[in-house]
Amino acid sequence: MSIGSKLKMSALALAVQKGLDFLEKDPENNAIKVVEMIEKTVPEGWYTGQIQAIKGGIQEKGNWYQLVQRIYKLDPGVRKTFFTNFIVNASLKGSVKQQETAEKYNCNVPWAVLLDPTSACNLRCTGCWAAEYGHQLNLTLEDIDSIIKQANELGTYMFIYTGGEPLVRKKDLIKICEMHPDCEFLSFTNGTLIDEEFCQEMLRVKNFVPAISVEGFEEANDSRRGEGVYKKVMHAMDLLREHKLPFGNSICYTSRNYQDVSSDEFIDKIVEMGSLFVWYFHYMPVGQSATPELMLNPAQRTEMYKKIRYFRSTKPIFGLDFQNDGQYVGGCIAGGRKYMHINAKGACEPCVFIHYSNANIHDMSLLDVLRSPIFQAYHDNQPFNNNHLRPCPMLENPERLRQLVKETGAVNTDYQDPESVDHLCDKTVAYAEAWKPVADELWAADQKMRAEKKAAQQTA
Repeated sequence: MSIGSKLKMSALALAVQKGLDFLEKDPENNAIKVVEMIEKTVPEGWYTGQIQAIKGGIQEKGNWYQLVQRIYKLDPGVRKTFFTNFIVNASLKGSVKQQETAEKYNCNVPWAVLLDPTSACNLRCTGCWAAEYGHQLNLTLEDIDSIIKQANELGTYMFIYTGGEPLVRKKDLIKICEMHPDCEFLSFTNGTLIDEEFCQEMLRVKNFVPAISVEGFEEANDSRRGEGVYKKVMHAMDLLREHKLPFGNSICYTSRNYQDVSSDEFIDKIVEMGSLFVWYFHYMPVGQSATPELMLNPAQRTEMYKKIRYFRSTKPIFGLDFQNDGQYVGGCIAGGRKYMHINAKGACEPCVFIHYSNANIHDMSLLDVLRSPIFQAYHDNQPFNNNHLRPCPMLENPERLRQLVKETGAVNTDYQDPESVDHLCDKTVAYAEAWKPVADELWAADQKMRAEKKAAQQTA
């Protein structure tokens, strides 16, 4: 990045910070003014489509406008901390340092680091890859602190807890928030351990956001997670809403629950409960005991593809489908390109779903991890498919993952019941072949629509 671009990025960060302060005074009337202020500061060509979409949504007082209004009902201190840490530190200032480091060392540098504080969990959900790790592994408080400090040096200020169930380590996670107030922490959680005391702690530290797993309405959810879990999740969401705390939902969609979780009724329900975002994840057949039948057929996945786009244009909640939104992020984001994963034993994996590694954070620095063979293979081979609706080297391009693992000598990090890369990829071959023609058709239609839209804008 040139000096001029760095200066513009710094100016943009300052403008965003001032804009957020201005917005606090009168969010309903100042929202459009803040967007226009940022638009003037952004270097030419940067974020143009996103800014226009946000402006249009605010002016029309549609779903994006409604989402902004919902955000401004949150606790003011929590909201300001989130905006500063997430937008300014992680996404603006941090990105400059990430790019500098990536260029200097010819490797990926992640926007977010995913960590497993523990392998322990108070539930055992059907098809959960985390259950295969066992329940005796933990990253110490000192381990997590060291990882965060090293990541900050690379420009990373966003950290996401996975597991296991991270909230088994509630006190340590809150302590980490205190130790790193300039970072934002999001945690995937089953929600059953969120209580009044923890809500008060979240209000105090201000930089912790839960993403509560839910798999549909009560019958669909509890059939996978256990009887009574749905009611506990609803109680947790009630508590968070009552305390004006931000939270969202994490949804693994399968051939059995996709209709539930893609229904208007379901999205309306979680919006009503106070959820601000929903992250959709395609079921991955990871582990010896995985159930390949839970993978979607092409018609079912196409329905999810269409529904997430419909929700983004109609519902006051931010939705993201990691398998079907590859076109917006240039394909696979793993291997440190946008994120990486460190498990509870310290093994560093390119993807939270792909458990093969050459490196352990206890043996080397985070930078050296990113330059290790399996991570460098991701860096050198991404994207794995030019059709970004087929982004994953396991699910849609299994021949690529076989190659990467075998060429780098990466070993499986499932300590309970190791799975060879051939065993894993054999489960996705038929899926990939069936999805390919459908994905190619959807991709061609999308590219045509984008080209027509761009031509219309240039003509206007």
